[in-house]
Amino acid sequence: MRGKTKTFLLTAAALSALVATGARAQSAPKDSGEAAFRGLYKELVEINTTASVGSCTAAAEAMGARLKAAGFPDSDVRVLFPPEHPKFGALVATLRGKDPKAGAILLLAHIDVVEAKREDWVRDPFKLVEEDGYFYARGASDDKAMAAIFTDSLVRYKKEGFQPKRDIKLALTCGEEGGDPFNSVPWLLENHPETLKADFALNEGDDSQLDEKGQPRLLGIQVGEKVYMDYNLEVTNAGGHSSRPIKDNAIYHLAGGLARLGAYDFPIALNDATKGYYEQNAKIEPDPEVADAMRAMVKDPNDAAAAAILARDPGRNSMMRTTCVATMVEAGHAPNALPQRAKANVNCRILPGNDPAVIRDQLEKIVADPAIKITLADEPDPVSPPPPLTPRIMAPATKVAAKIWPGVPFVPAMLTGATDGRFTNAAGVPTYGLSGLMAGVDGDHIHGLNERIQVKALMNGRQFLYEVVKLYADGK
Repeated sequence: MRGKTKTFLLTAAALSALVATGARAQSAPKDSGEAAFRGLYKELVEINTTASVGSCTAAAEAMGARLKAAGFPDSDVRVLFPPEHPKFGALVATLRGKDPKAGAILLLAHIDVVEAKREDWVRDPFKLVEEDGYFYARGASDDKAMAAIFTDSLVRYKKEGFQPKRDIKLALTCGEEGGDPFNSVPWLLENHPETLKADFALNEGDDSQLDEKGQPRLLGIQVGEKVYMDYNLEVTNAGGHSSRPIKDNAIYHLAGGLARLGAYDFPIALNDATKGYYEQNAKIEPDPEVADAMRAMVKDPNDAAAAAILARDPGRNSMMRTTCVATMVEAGHAPNALPQRAKANVNCRILPGNDPAVIRDQLEKIVADPAIKITLADEPDPVSPPPPLTPRIMAPATKVAAKIWPGVPFVPAMLTGATDGRFTNAAGVPTYGLSGLMAGVDGDHIHGLNERIQVKALMNGRQFLYEVVKLYADGK
């Protein structure tokens, strides 16, 4: 975070008090504009934005047209892309605030989606279907739900005549899913930095959850994320005839090193987000043993017994330590020849604030074989510490959440995957995953077959973001 602004971490106790205070409030009123939102959402979802045959530019232009129809001037609604990537357009728009000196709030969502083959799906992945209380389609959740809500909110603000204190910036970007080497967020930061400049940003990745019965279980806020990094492990050898084997075998070297890596656990390192996650989750965890382990970890991160219990769940294990896992292996060149080369890809998800180059050095010690050469597979993503959880961020969200989901815990967490927030955080824009979009216990099949989102969860998320962005935009 730029400058010397003093920040205060909202303690778990204070957070609980805020939730309890608002829990008596009434549910949010129904909004008569739901039909218009459904139309916008359907239009966005049904525009194919896969990297292979889709066009983010078409989707960005469609959403831009809706903003212009609501009264936004052309100068405040632009679709930007480099000439060499004409289908990867990003929509950038601004609702002007009353105080030009007040820092902006950035609403960030990606509109590209993961590939989807019609023959694999029960329904056409690019036709929005409402069935049994769910919307089904590729991107119905990730991330067109949030993109549609942000666009809809700006339309509503404009039609209502709402002029906030600070600018509200919208960026619907392309390339987050990694289907192409181009990503518009780092490109915008380099070529149009003013479009993403803000005091803070709201983004995806909050891991809000429904329970097994489809009822709200927890509202999440994502604070920081792990760093994605691939490493190449390679052994080379002179080889020879397989009828004359020797112990110095490239495959054996690599296999031994990977076996040692598989047996290794990186040390536990909890940050404020993971401590808050365990402390709040302990209150609603149905398994007493797991709940006790969560409390024990908050009290003493070196509690090995508690760590072992939590590590049974891959998600919890990944949240409290750096993880590295072998994901691809190739070796040899002929069935009757000693291997001249053996190579593996090791994928690491690194705790924020740690240097990927240092992790490479640690991998060398773990595999413990000088014959295995380890290199970074690509340039590392930006590394930055988690943004602070201040009352400025937490209080408005807690207030609105208590109206819509009274009594539901509000839980901070660190994302173990990756979002475009890694770029904006590193650029000095504190970025928080906050959507109010609660997913089912199956994760809503995001990135998989028959992606979906609960209709009620989508509408609640829409109301949550509409109200909380208003509070942020008029806040100090």
